[in-house]
Amino acid sequence: MQKRAPEKFVIEDGEAGKKRREAEETGEGEKKGGVLGYLMVIARVLVALGLLYVFICSLDLLSASFRLLGGKAAGEIFGSPLLRNPVVGMVIGILVTVLVQSSSTSTSLVVSMVTAGYLEVQQAIPMLMGANVGTSITNTLVSFSQVGDREEFRRAFAAATVHDMFNWLTVIVLLPIEVITHMLYHISYGLTNSLATDANSTTTKEIELLKVITDPLTKRVVQLDSKVLEAWSLGDVNNQYYNYTSLLKNCSKKCDPETYLFFDTGMDDTATGGILLAISLVMMSGCLILLVKVLNSILQGQISSSVNRVINMEFAYPFSWAPGYIAIALGAIMTFLVQSSSVFTSALTPLAGMGLVTLDRMYPLCLGSNVGTTSTAVLAALAAGPDHIRDSLQAALCHMLFNLFGIMLFYVVPAMRWPVGLAQMLGDITAEYRWFAVAYLVIMFLMFPLCVFALSQGGEVVFLAVLVPCLVLAVVVVLVNVVKRRRPQWLPEPLRSHGWRFLPRPLRSLRFYDEIVVQAKCWRKRMGKGEASSSDALEAGNNDSGGAGAATRDQSGTFAVTAAGVDNAAFDEDGIIIISNKNS
Repeated sequence: MQKRAPEKFVIEDGEAGKKRREAEETGEGEKKGGVLGYLMVIARVLVALGLLYVFICSLDLLSASFRLLGGKAAGEIFGSPLLRNPVVGMVIGILVTVLVQSSSTSTSLVVSMVTAGYLEVQQAIPMLMGANVGTSITNTLVSFSQVGDREEFRRAFAAATVHDMFNWLTVIVLLPIEVITHMLYHISYGLTNSLATDANSTTTKEIELLKVITDPLTKRVVQLDSKVLEAWSLGDVNNQYYNYTSLLKNCSKKCDPETYLFFDTGMDDTATGGILLAISLVMMSGCLILLVKVLNSILQGQISSSVNRVINMEFAYPFSWAPGYIAIALGAIMTFLVQSSSVFTSALTPLAGMGLVTLDRMYPLCLGSNVGTTSTAVLAALAAGPDHIRDSLQAALCHMLFNLFGIMLFYVVPAMRWPVGLAQMLGDITAEYRWFAVAYLVIMFLMFPLCVFALSQGGEVVFLAVLVPCLVLAVVVVLVNVVKRRRPQWLPEPLRSHGWRFLPRPLRSLRFYDEIVVQAKCWRKRMGKGEASSSDALEAGNNDSGGAGAATRDQSGTFAVTAAGVDNAAFDEDGIIIISNKNS
């Protein structure tokens, strides 16, 4: 039994078989490499450590750039009512993460703003929630690589969107709770309250380990006078530092080292901060990209083999629950190693499309990946100075607690694993209407966040007057559909018998939009190749009793007609093709 179990998940032919054979050949090559192979691995590990060091330094420079850009006006900018709206903060987190295609970058950005003292922890929490949602767009895009095969695309899209569904459901539940009770804030505050903020304390010196390592590099680039920043934040006009016009340290007195790159350049703080911001963002993004590539080369073949081991792992009752939690731990560890949840989940998506990873197993792997990616925010917090170490670490812990509470809500109790069912539904829809996948991406990650952001500009009254009815309507629709499927006797007779047929067709059926897409494809083919459209061919089949052909639909969703003795072909009211063949 144990010898034959792995064979169920091995594909001997096709692309998967080719990749497996290449992985085996790579493994044999490494064994034959001997000492040279080990030296290459050691060299890659050293390069990865070097990139990690530069990444941490870039976070320190990013924090300095925000201080320079903000200056005295930063408190007013980040204290605006717009950013105090938690829903707007969540939307900003989504949009920024979608734009930079990295939750690691966006969460590091938010934590750096907290580190700089320009963003409160309570304002950062919704942004971190939004970053969690935005990062799931990457593996959803990866699923499009299997759009050519309907069944593979169904599995791949479902596996990709299970990440989306978990993040959205967790935000929908925890964001209102956080706004009302500040639960995440108080728990994280209790965990970090024991940290001393005195620069002479032992605890702070231990936490400053990363600062001790990074200061030799960052202090040669820029040095800020913390006394000036403190005087500005306190607004003490009697303090001599309050009248200083620049945060840059004056090295005519005493600096360690004696000078730095941006000393006495003649530029003001805004120009210096802008240049430093660009440099730090390029450093951060470049290091993340290179770090991922180097770690992938170190762990070549290990992701696939680890996934196979998890899939093949089955425990007997009463430990049948264990593989899922092992998958969560594996997802967290692998994501911590590659420092990117997008990379890990994107590597799993094609495997899910091929059927190597089931949706039920993909779900806990994504949950573990969500936990593992919070390590980047923790690293960003540890790079902070002693004055803001507690706030930045508290923000990073809020990100971790958000994911842990989400796991407790939507995984621990099997009946609450709603993301799996929702993702399966989306996979089935996209298998039938592949254009729906594009519409899903545009609506969920672009149109919806932008609409919410636009509504927030009209004030709280307009915002609530539009958003609350929309949310209530969505909840009612979901509840009616669930009750109709499980307890139809609870519904009134019209809904039980006819469902949503009393609504106009565009509001109740995707076939209406599918016909538009199909007709557009047929029109384009007719204009480009001079072929008859599918509607003309179907009409010919209806009028010619001798049979003009049989209506079929290829994998691209285009209708075609071939000679097969069709007696009648037409659409019913829901857009379903009805074909009568006199030879049948």
